[in-house]
Amino acid sequence: MPEPHLRAADADRAAVADVLGRHMSAGRLTVAEYDERLARAYAAKTYGELESLTADLPAAVPDHRPDPLPTPSAGSTVARHGWDGDPHSWRSWLTTSLIVVTIWAATSLASWEFHYFWPVWVIGPWGAVLLAQTLTGAKGDAHHDRPA
Repeated sequence: MPEPHLRAADADRAAVADVLGRHMSAGRLTVAEYDERLARAYAAKTYGELESLTADLPAAVPDHRPDPLPTPSAGSTVARHGWDGDPHSWRSWLTTSLIVVTIWAATSLASWEFHYFWPVWVIGPWGAVLLAQTLTGAKGDAHHDRPA
């Protein structure tokens, strides 16, 4: 970092916030420590104040990237029907569905009455779009299959 007495910019604060987030996700910081340091990062005026927030953390946090998923052969039924188009989309939909239904169930149980089933407005349209893309074999990126 530049000299500690020089004023920091918003981009510098955001960069430190990103580093803190990576250290929290790696398990080096608790959520409480992360929140406290993040607040101090956005309130920092100088490079010295920003540098003190990461002084006790390793300099570089390697990005952990999962291995790519194997792709089925072009002639397989899975590839023709679009199930391999983006399996992460279906996983994201399922995860989000479980989260919103859990929130709905918890709030209903807490009040001892069934609330309006609002998760349908999250689950339904998103699921309909994913199903349509899967059945038609459409991909999310319309420019992907176009010739250049």
